[in-house]
Amino acid sequence: MEPEKTKSETATAVKSIVRALRHRNFRLFFGGQSISLIGTWMQRITLGWLVYRLTNSPFLLGFVGFADQIPTFLLGPFAGVLADRWNRQRILILTQTLAMIQAFILSLLVLTETVLIWHIISLSIFLGIINAFDMPTRQSFVVEMVEEKGDLGNAIALNSSIVNGARLLGPSIAGILIAAVGEGTCFFINGISYLAVIAALLAMKIIPKNSKPHSSRIWRELKEGFTYASGFAPIRAILLLLGLVSLMGSHIHDSCLCLPKTSCIVVLMR
Repeated sequence: MEPEKTKSETATAVKSIVRALRHRNFRLFFGGQSISLIGTWMQRITLGWLVYRLTNSPFLLGFVGFADQIPTFLLGPFAGVLADRWNRQRILILTQTLAMIQAFILSLLVLTETVLIWHIISLSIFLGIINAFDMPTRQSFVVEMVEEKGDLGNAIALNSSIVNGARLLGPSIAGILIAAVGEGTCFFINGISYLAVIAALLAMKIIPKNSKPHSSRIWRELKEGFTYASGFAPIRAILLLLGLVSLMGSHIHDSCLCLPKTSCIVVLMR
């Protein structure tokens, strides 16, 4: 009797841990992102290897990383406002498609042995602009994928788990593939991996919400976001912590500058 009770308790605990997966839209997102993020981390590691192999310059290696991140820093707040105004599903389909194209272009340049450092810097800036719109939209989109708000915290935790899981698997796979088939193939595989999340987004059935038209200007909403973030202690603490960790050199892939409304709720619960 005791073993059966233990099995029942274990099954209940597992169901509780993954309860957000009972929502079809989030289940699609979880599967697509699990594949796509592994490809993303493969590209990050491969790109650093490629830059150093081509230039043997620590400065240029750091500059490519800077070129990838600075657009997110500058455009993230505006992207957060636009994510509250526009259809998030369509934004994500667009950003993921553009990121896929970026990966294929990089793969083509490497495989044809025509890649130069200015190509890499330009494509890194391009990807940084894409990520500036993708990250805040993707985080706030979780609210729309999970119909029952009681499961939202679990969905955010699962989303973080696939990011960290991909951060572990992606570089490991990239190291093997770089040695076996070269950097170009790694970029190509990353491009293919985007198809999983694009297909998942297209398969989702999001219930349209009756939202009021935005009469205020973007600058006003942007100001509201900064005011709210600086005045609300939990979010202010999270932002300060993220800023400190980023300054110390940790690469935070899934953070974004929180803004009012849905985006702030997601960052706060995370």
